[in-house]
Amino acid sequence: MIPKIMTVVPYKDQSTSKKEQVAQMFDNISPKYDLLNRVLSMGIDISWRKKAIKMLEQERPKLILDVATGTADFALEALSLNPDKIIGVDISEGMLALGKEKIKKMGLEDKIELQMGDSEKLLFDDDTFDAVIVSFGVRNFENLEKGLQDICRVLKKGGTLIVLEFSQPQGTVFRNLYHFYSKYILPTIGRLISKDNAAYTYLPESVKAFPYGKEFLAIMGKVGFVKTEAKELTLGISSIYKGKKA
Repeated sequence: MIPKIMTVVPYKDQSTSKKEQVAQMFDNISPKYDLLNRVLSMGIDISWRKKAIKMLEQERPKLILDVATGTADFALEALSLNPDKIIGVDISEGMLALGKEKIKKMGLEDKIELQMGDSEKLLFDDDTFDAVIVSFGVRNFENLEKGLQDICRVLKKGGTLIVLEFSQPQGTVFRNLYHFYSKYILPTIGRLISKDNAAYTYLPESVKAFPYGKEFLAIMGKVGFVKTEAKELTLGISSIYKGKKA
């Protein structure tokens, strides 16, 4: 049985939708986003992305969609697969602006294209992409099933989805340490650097509410993915999920 997912929003005093609030939050923190990622994860997020992309090596995808691309870190890592093209979409103009600047400086505009895009209403034809990748983005979908369904729609038959997302450690001692870090240290550092009081309180709350492991695989299966698998990273702090379009 797939549990009901609790909706967590960044700004609890606002009546706007989760989608609007998430876009606002990322616009607010975008100038410090990459720095905060490195600081708060102690750089481990770089190795997580590498491991996730490595799971696509055998597929050799030529056209890749990076959903919730942010500042394009995952798209840039996916260049190691030597695709013809990567298209990144995101709902935050602030994050996309930084991503575009990064790509331009690296001279990669012919390989990576970034554009505004809603994960639940992707502006692409059915059966378009060889692979879709998402890093730390599905947790922010307003409707998780709808977003995954649309990702499945734009994938070619036999195409692969790779999702990198936070999960929750299982070992008691490490889980308690992680929860202490998430509840007290992470929001404090995030608030000091980003100047957004809500953003890094939202992060641990959204992780706690998010279905992970077998529950997330069950949702993938429900919307049309087969041969699904999950791989835990760093004692369960994050996980890689893989599935193919039937």
